[in-house]
Amino acid sequence: MTDNAVLQLRAERLARATRPFLARGNRIRRCQRCLLPLKQCLCATLTPSHATSRFCLVMFDTEPMKPSNTGRLIADILPDTVAFQWSRTEPPEALLELVASDAYQPMVVFPASYAGPDRQVLTTPAAGKPPLFIMLDGTWTEARKMFRKSPYLDALPVISVDLSRVSAYRLREAHADGQYCTAEVAIALLDLAGDRQAAGALGQHFSCFRERYLAGKTVHKGSVTAAESESV
Repeated sequence: MTDNAVLQLRAERLARATRPFLARGNRIRRCQRCLLPLKQCLCATLTPSHATSRFCLVMFDTEPMKPSNTGRLIADILPDTVAFQWSRTEPPEALLELVASDAYQPMVVFPASYAGPDRQVLTTPAAGKPPLFIMLDGTWTEARKMFRKSPYLDALPVISVDLSRVSAYRLREAHADGQYCTAEVAIALLDLAGDRQAAGALGQHFSCFRERYLAGKTVHKGSVTAAESESV
């Protein structure tokens, strides 16, 4: 199984690091492909799918290095997914070229309530060119910062997804009701764009990931181990 765009970005980020990245639970022996504990490795279950839609992940600093990051799951299932490190002032040239490409209709995935009064807000992609869903991947605080401070994305419309169900994501706590993980939003976007086979494939992958991630946490008689306390 080859590395996906997020894992490639992770390798680049680790290569630039001046000290080891030690998240809670760093003593756990992990598969270096899926980042799950070795006994919970799901690499053998990965089955890539095809979609007309394309995803572009703009990731905050250490986000690609976190085992519980779910943007990586999108890149597992949709091999043409791209991932870039976020920068306020020096965005990657490849990101700017992709956003400017005539082959796609680019849009930033974010709640409509954060869009300014002059910004176009979509609830579904327009017919015609395939959508390019630009997802700001980080904690909720980090995602808001990226949304506010990415001037090269300001001219793009915002697409807002209403997920009328309780999030299944419990790997890190949401700050408020209605906040969902990256993979959950991507599943909804694929369904909205008519890529239902890919939506189903990503949904199955997310469910498997969540089940095995949580199974890798161990609680001993009311005390919390390093694995249980791991956060993203």
